[in-house]
Amino acid sequence: MTVISHILGYPRIGDKRQTKFALEKYWKGKQDKASTLEQIQAVFNSNINEQIDADLSLITTGDFAHYDLVLTLATALGVVPKRFAGAADLDTFDRQFYFARGRDNTGKFADTAAWQMTKWFDTNYHYLVPELAADESFANLDFEQIIKQVVDTKEILAKRGVNKPIKVVLVGPVSFLYLSSSELEDKTAHLDKLIPAYSKLLGQLGELGVEYAQLDEPILSLDLDGKWQQAFERAYSTLQRIPPKLIVASYFDTLGNNINTACNLPVAGIHIDITRAKQPKQYVQQVIDQLPTHKILSVGVVDGRSVWTTDQAAVAEILAEAYGKLADRLWVGSGSSLLHLPVDLAHETVPEQLQGKLAFAKQKLGEVAICAKLATGEIAPDANAVALDLSLALDGAKVRAGQFASRYAAQQAKLNLPLFPTTTIGSFPQTVEIRKARAAWNKGDLSDADYQTAMQEEIKRSIDEQEKLGIDVFVHGEAERTDMVEYFAQYMDGFWVSANGWVQSYGTRCVRPPIVVGNISRPKAMTVAWIKYAQSLTDKPMKGMLTGPVTILNWSFAPSDTKTRDILRLQIAEAINQEVGDLQDAGIHIVQIDEPAFREGLPLKQADQAHYWNQAVNAFKHSCSIAHESTQIHTHMCYSSFHDCLEHISAMDADVITIETARSGLQLLDAFKGNGYANAIGPGVYDIHSPRTPSSENMQVVIDEAIKYVPKERLWVNPDCGLKTRNWEETVSALANMIAMTKKVREQYSN
Repeated sequence: MTVISHILGYPRIGDKRQTKFALEKYWKGKQDKASTLEQIQAVFNSNINEQIDADLSLITTGDFAHYDLVLTLATALGVVPKRFAGAADLDTFDRQFYFARGRDNTGKFADTAAWQMTKWFDTNYHYLVPELAADESFANLDFEQIIKQVVDTKEILAKRGVNKPIKVVLVGPVSFLYLSSSELEDKTAHLDKLIPAYSKLLGQLGELGVEYAQLDEPILSLDLDGKWQQAFERAYSTLQRIPPKLIVASYFDTLGNNINTACNLPVAGIHIDITRAKQPKQYVQQVIDQLPTHKILSVGVVDGRSVWTTDQAAVAEILAEAYGKLADRLWVGSGSSLLHLPVDLAHETVPEQLQGKLAFAKQKLGEVAICAKLATGEIAPDANAVALDLSLALDGAKVRAGQFASRYAAQQAKLNLPLFPTTTIGSFPQTVEIRKARAAWNKGDLSDADYQTAMQEEIKRSIDEQEKLGIDVFVHGEAERTDMVEYFAQYMDGFWVSANGWVQSYGTRCVRPPIVVGNISRPKAMTVAWIKYAQSLTDKPMKGMLTGPVTILNWSFAPSDTKTRDILRLQIAEAINQEVGDLQDAGIHIVQIDEPAFREGLPLKQADQAHYWNQAVNAFKHSCSIAHESTQIHTHMCYSSFHDCLEHISAMDADVITIETARSGLQLLDAFKGNGYANAIGPGVYDIHSPRTPSSENMQVVIDEAIKYVPKERLWVNPDCGLKTRNWEETVSALANMIAMTKKVREQYSN
């Protein structure tokens, strides 16, 4: 008897980022829609073929989103916020991008504010937040993109003469509502209209012969209250009557207090992720004990968020016991979608000490198939856990001297900044010239000296543009940096950075997370020479730009256990603290330590959160503990919910925090209203992820709202985020409007 093997999803960027490049050419008008779709289709075809080649029992489809899976579903369900009036006339391909970018690529509709973007649970992936009207009907349905994936998958199977059942991935209805924003106070009130729409979609899938639908319900890993648990019962009591067979999938943590709810849903089976469980063997047994005897249990044993090979010995023991109790009701899969991994290790030159220890998404397909055979005893395990040999943690986190009030006064005496100081978040456009120079340098076609000269020319351009704009606090533009985490990992011991290990962060934005391979330290200064050069070009204060320890760890492939992460986080904090000291000694009076992932690593279960907050805050404080009182420490955060962590942000005690505000429709600013914020704050006045240029009047809305809760003496003006993804024309135009707005509010509020 065999055990069914499957995955929950697969990367859609392509092994060489083909999807990214195709879409960006389309948005820039450099190729037509037909060519774009043809290039994307090739990536989709490859994804299906790779599952067939791995001999997985089920072929998973439906997860291939052009931008984001939540966005794809919301578009299919006919969600069109009022400011996008008329967008329903666009096909779903162009409509989804209009929602995501705020710009209609066909030119039929005017630019407007894009949908909010926020983190997907505790990952660095970002999803688009659907905006539901109070009377959202879910009536204008268009399932073309989803149905096409099914039809195409069937054609590929037929051409290859393969007879395997298809499983379609959809975001489940309850998680869809939970993750949306709504004009209704009770989002579950939308269920009565939403479930019929799901029913129609599932009905169409059943008519196409789809045997299984995987409904992702990741909120089952959260501490849900009774209202949301009851929403599951309401939703699935209706959906159970419609083919295909439903598999409800949870991941990223255990079911916790939702185990009874999940096990007793009227569905064919459930999927659990044991890769993040503290006691995986006991967790599987607990679920089996509560699962009705006719239901499928899919056990996710191959970690969809780790690049290390699977511990086959440990997995074999767990699965063999489960198989003994479940027999053919046991499925084996990835813990979560493989979306969060690089595509193919075959494109890497792996160091000798890492040979045989790493597995990217394509290699994980093979691991899933192997683990299914381990369950039945068909094969024996041949790989054990890969463990890091780390030193003990540092003696303890240190804290800088002085209270905010005295520090800020000393800083102002030194810097002499005007009311509402203006600055940017760090990066300026990564131009074609920068990328060409970097590529030539990496290939050895450009000498170190010539590369340095090329980057200095780009830094000078950034300084010149800031001078012309009249910005108050300058940045050097980060021309020399590929990525805010990867750059620092390259100069620290204890990391390995892949050549092609790209992972989707949002839309077409991809990152290469470094891989932690040992103790982390800083052999030498990482940024000082570039910042000193930039400061030599201007009399304006220059920010030293660093990435914080919490973000570097969260955006790297590191072990998931708490003890190891606590050690690594503090090691990174010490490296950053040493860099702060060197910048300070070099005459840099403002240092920004970015922590956009500060909340991202927060455990999903409340019982585990206090420890994380304590460790994260302590690491940040240690990273700038060397700073003098007169050295101004900034931090930046974006695209997360801050409503439940303001006290911890306050505890970080940065002198200035800049936050993403404009893209969220001021929602993030709400977090700073009720409890207040004692230090200085720069709410982002415009969304940099959209190509549209907002007016000065649009930007002033943010400041007019912020000043109701934050004294004007502690307010800064800045964009939402860094500007590396924009071109210079867009950048200068938007910043000019920002400066014009600042001049106006200075005059308005100076008295």
